[in-house]
Amino acid sequence: MMNHSHPVAKPIERIQKNLLAAPERRLLNWLCSILPAWVTPDKLTSLGVLGAVATFIGYAASGFSKTWLWLAIIGYFLQWFGDSLDGSLARYRRIERPSYGYFIDHSCDGLVTLLILGGMGFSPFVRVDVAMFAVVGYLLLSIHAYLAGRVMGEFKLSYGNAGPREVRFLLIGMTIGMMVSDPVMPPSISVFDMIVGVVGTLFVVLFVSQTLVAGKRLSASEPIPR
Repeated sequence: MMNHSHPVAKPIERIQKNLLAAPERRLLNWLCSILPAWVTPDKLTSLGVLGAVATFIGYAASGFSKTWLWLAIIGYFLQWFGDSLDGSLARYRRIERPSYGYFIDHSCDGLVTLLILGGMGFSPFVRVDVAMFAVVGYLLLSIHAYLAGRVMGEFKLSYGNAGPREVRFLLIGMTIGMMVSDPVMPPSISVFDMIVGVVGTLFVVLFVSQTLVAGKRLSASEPIPR
């Protein structure tokens, strides 16, 4: 019988050094202390996904009226509230379910990204192919994060001074810009196409560079047997 070796799972260290990490952590700790008992991590996770659905609808319906973009912005805040607090509340109340929480939270992250950028692609402001490229870039970077967490015990939530919170503010700013802009019809490229395209390209570049760095570290820690 063949013996298949597998990487040994290590305790995962969350690495978060973005600009808003410290003030956000203080805010989340305060919110955890005042949330009523009926609010649970699972309910917060569901709220985060519903917020992404609202953002999708807001963008997709903005072709009928730009007023719908307000729903997209409200969705961003609901998504932030649910996504940021579900794990924080579990840790605060010491009711963590590490494997379940890790699986559900990051599965929802992929769905949320598809909803937000997919909705943007259905809007009259961003081309769907550009939006889908950004989705692919995000998912590639996510794959790297999950693999690094599995084999290196490091789960990066930020790169440089930027993380999900900063990206969310960028997207909200873009949405406000859409409210005061006229749609650009294909094959023309709008400023929003360029922003989303640059962000998607940055995701891909980070995926490649971080994969090379991690591969070098792993190769050094596991030399070829002689």
